[in-house]
Amino acid sequence: MNDKELIPWLEKAALGDESAFHLVYQATQQDVYRTIAFLVYNKQDIEDIVNEVYMRMWRSFHTYDSSRKFRYWLHGITIRQVQDWKRKAWRRIRLFERNRQMTIEQLEWTDKAVLKSEMQHELFCLVRQLSYKLRVVIILRYFHDYALEEIADILQIPVGTVKSRHHLAMKELRNRYEMTGGEMYVH
Repeated sequence: MNDKELIPWLEKAALGDESAFHLVYQATQQDVYRTIAFLVYNKQDIEDIVNEVYMRMWRSFHTYDSSRKFRYWLHGITIRQVQDWKRKAWRRIRLFERNRQMTIEQLEWTDKAVLKSEMQHELFCLVRQLSYKLRVVIILRYFHDYALEEIADILQIPVGTVKSRHHLAMKELRNRYEMTGGEMYVH
C-alpha cells in the first residue's frame, strides 16, 4: 500500500480508530522491521524497538504533516527510536557491565526477501561492519533511497556531516571489498 492509499486510514487512525491503526501497522511493519534489523542485531531488541516505534507513532499522529510523505515521517520516528535505544543500551552497559564486553548476537533473518541473492547477503555483511553512524547513512541512502538532504533532516544533522559520513562509508566499503581480493565473503 502506497502513501496515497494510506492517507484515509491515517486520518481515521489519528482520530483514534484502532482498526485503521492496525491497517497502517500491517502496511508498514515489514519495512520498519527491516530498517531496524539493518541497524540493530539482537532479535529481541529489534522487536522491542518496532513496538516502541508504533507506540510513538500512535501518540504522535497529531504532529504528522500530510503535505509530506508518510513513510518519510515514519522513518524519522524509526531512526530516532533506534538512536534512543542505542543511547539507553550504552547507559546500561556503562552502569551494569563496565568490565564485560557486549556480545553481538547473530541476526536471525526472518524476512528472506531482503536477502534474495548471495551477493546481497555478502554486501550486507560488509555494511554490517561499518560503525552505526556510517551504517545508518548507507541504509537510508541505498535501502530507502533518500536524498542526502532528506537523510540530514531525518537524522537532524547538517548535510555536510551526512556527505562526510556517506563518503567515509563508501571509502570503507571499497577498502573492505578490496581487502577480500575483490571477492565478497560471508562471516
